[in-house]
Amino acid sequence: MSDAEQLREESSSCLPKHIAIIMDGNGRWAERQGFPRYEGHRQGAETVRRITDRCCRLGIEQLTLYCFSSENWSRPPEEVEFLMELLRLFLQEQRPVLFEKDLRLAVIGRREGLPEDILAQIDETVALCRRHKGMRLCLALNYGGRDELVDAARKIATDVTEGRLAQEDIDQAAISERLYTADMPDPDLLIRTAGEMRVSNFLLWQISYAEIWVTETCWPAFDESLLDEALAAYASRTRRFGGLPDEEDEE
Repeated sequence: MSDAEQLREESSSCLPKHIAIIMDGNGRWAERQGFPRYEGHRQGAETVRRITDRCCRLGIEQLTLYCFSSENWSRPPEEVEFLMELLRLFLQEQRPVLFEKDLRLAVIGRREGLPEDILAQIDETVALCRRHKGMRLCLALNYGGRDELVDAARKIATDVTEGRLAQEDIDQAAISERLYTADMPDPDLLIRTAGEMRVSNFLLWQISYAEIWVTETCWPAFDESLLDEALAAYASRTRRFGGLPDEEDEE
């Protein structure tokens, strides 16, 4: 029995409800193996399938994956096109899996710039899975945390101008309700692969109190045992949310 499964048996509260992952290192992994960069992206897509299945079996409520950032458009055109094609294939091949495992699909990010056929696939799949009751798989596509905050600020300005929101009622809840993640819980655990110690413009508002776990392993080589290691580390931490642990609070 893995550490994560043992934790699940002992107490469901030991595992995070929402995991967010910055899937980094596809290109570096490929180069180290002597492969072209696109092979790293292809293998990274396989890792997505395995980790999604693992989280589903463990009872995680939401898994959010940083798939394509708003900054990724600056990559070579042929690499961007390959990533879009991988996304097309993923949406096609994963639809039966979403139904088999009763998963819900969500997508966050700006729609502008994404190919129309991909947007149509996303909208259709999201609609078909809307009544599912299982884990929510959330893909961050054409996503940037600062863009999200700008879009939320624009919505607030519009709502104030049109009389739907009073200026004095602008608070944290008002901002959260206008984010792409309005109906989602904040992540409890943020995982980053490839050893980088930064959040890369990902869920800047939502990860305020997330536990962060970083591994040197690149995303294509990330496996279930490393996920279990991250979950065990999460379970061993005390989340204070700016306060004191219970034992210190009582003294």
